[in-house]
Amino acid sequence: MDKITRYSGGEMEIMPYGLWPSPLTAEQLAQSRRLQDVFWDDERMVWLETRSGHGMVVALDDGECAPRDLTPDRSVRARVGYGGGDLAVARGQVFYASDGRLYCQSLTTGQAAPITPAYGAWASPVVSPCGRWVVAVHSDEGVDCLALVDATGMAWPVKLASGADFYMQPTWHPHGKLLAWVEWDHPQMPWDGARLMLANVVDDGHGSAYLEDVQQVAGGLETAAQQPRFSPDGRWLAYISDETGWGALYLLNLETRERCPLVQVEAELGKPAWVQGIKTYDWASDSQALYFCRSDLGATTLWRVALVSAEQHQVRGLSAYTELGQVAISQHGRIAMVASGPRITERLIVYDPQTERHWVVARSSGENTAAEWLAEPEALSWPTTEGDVAHGILYRPASALRGPGKPPLIVRVHGGPTSQTGMGYAAQAQFFASRGFAVLDVNYRGSTGYGRTYMLKLREKWGIYDVDDTVTGAQYLAEQGIVDATRMVVMGGSAGGYTVLRSLIQHPSVFKAGICLYGVTNLFTLASDTHKFEARYLDSMIGPLPETADRYRDRSPIFAAESITDPIAVFQGAEDQVVPLAQAETIVAALRRTGTPHEYHVFAGEGHGWRQAETIRAFYDLVLRFLRQYVIYG
Repeated sequence: MDKITRYSGGEMEIMPYGLWPSPLTAEQLAQSRRLQDVFWDDERMVWLETRSGHGMVVALDDGECAPRDLTPDRSVRARVGYGGGDLAVARGQVFYASDGRLYCQSLTTGQAAPITPAYGAWASPVVSPCGRWVVAVHSDEGVDCLALVDATGMAWPVKLASGADFYMQPTWHPHGKLLAWVEWDHPQMPWDGARLMLANVVDDGHGSAYLEDVQQVAGGLETAAQQPRFSPDGRWLAYISDETGWGALYLLNLETRERCPLVQVEAELGKPAWVQGIKTYDWASDSQALYFCRSDLGATTLWRVALVSAEQHQVRGLSAYTELGQVAISQHGRIAMVASGPRITERLIVYDPQTERHWVVARSSGENTAAEWLAEPEALSWPTTEGDVAHGILYRPASALRGPGKPPLIVRVHGGPTSQTGMGYAAQAQFFASRGFAVLDVNYRGSTGYGRTYMLKLREKWGIYDVDDTVTGAQYLAEQGIVDATRMVVMGGSAGGYTVLRSLIQHPSVFKAGICLYGVTNLFTLASDTHKFEARYLDSMIGPLPETADRYRDRSPIFAAESITDPIAVFQGAEDQVVPLAQAETIVAALRRTGTPHEYHVFAGEGHGWRQAETIRAFYDLVLRFLRQYVIYG
């Protein structure tokens, strides 16, 4: 092998890009844990982590160092829509969703006991201040509601609020007399427009309760409200609304019913409500301030805002982290969060505002990859079609090694399409960058994190702007001399998989190959077969049926599959309820007919994304083999 100038006392090898040996292995990615949510019960911490698809509730008592696994025999996972809102903690107990029921379990000893019958799906349980009731989102046979559940499981659940198509984020007033929640109807998605509701909770005197004086206090058809949260002293209801074009933090005075913005900046304070249970801010325990996450160009920071003066400042001591979320504050003011950085895998951390110090409670991985093998992401913008600017994040090849020429490029397209790739730790991007690939994460027009106007650009333009921004992003990097224009790959899952197929159809030979994970191939059947949450999503992304049927046909990859000539690998979960197996089967059958070089892999037991360790290992091994055959050596 050729040798060149000495490097750090040794010699630096020249090795082809894409073939570098990397300490970041598929096995490491397979064994990583997902840290999903965190709660406080007094000063005891409780969190949820996923281990190879198993949702484990973990508890750490105050003053102890060793956490305890609470649910080894039962996987905790809410299944309303895309999930989230899996559990709640109160009075020494955890209430969680599993296998179509809600369960109650002590945080110290004892077995879990079901408190609901086994039917439908449950999410977002919240316990009343008195401990008698649990309010939760329930979905069964296409009908959603807020249900009132007896915390002991002795009484049958009753509907508390119904009539809307969707419910999310119920929350109790600290005195137990008020309930707030978010609701919305088809064809809106929660980021298009969602209503914040407030109602009195009335005890019926017979072991149950009902709502009266139900009012809409924020949000609407073209304004998305989210994350209602009462102040601990009961005077205020905080929430996030995008009525100014950015997700801003608002306050509702519960005595006067006047509302006012508390934090308004050209940055995002919320997130698109793909899942239940999102927590990007929380109240300080004394009700005199709020701590909130602020996202600028994909990087998240933690801020404090005083209630009276509205004075804001960034929290110090957390500069190593660029992705923060699931904020939870204890009674003594300690702040727990899920955090990661460009070269720091996901962690559960606790920050003490008094000392301005933080410590790590749990790690998602062994963190045994040296920093020199990990890329430092760069925020990137480039000119795209119609005079617009697109955004993304660039990872350059990371290693002490070098390769001849310029590196190959993998363009990653996120799902959604109303989503965003941030600046936190991106295991997949680092996996490829450490092997000598450049990686571009495209936050195309329609992505969140850049304001409502940018998000709305994709309305009726899905399959056009996302493709334009993906292609122009790759071409921009090639024109700048950063990557090899003859070795560019487009990769994405779900809506991102759709963009992969459309890119190969609309722009043949721009990409050397494509990698499509559970991608949309037929818009007609997606509109009829997908789950309830996205059943009307295409009304805004493409247009309503039957009026815009021509668009559905023109933009469905299955009707132009003969135009795909570049090699492609197709991956699919056998049990996917969002993009069913038939979507992949039809495009693969077309590829066989046209003789297009392709691979097709179906993973048993997987749905919309990979959860099992053995699947993750197999996936990365297969992708590397495909890239070597068609991109590195092809």
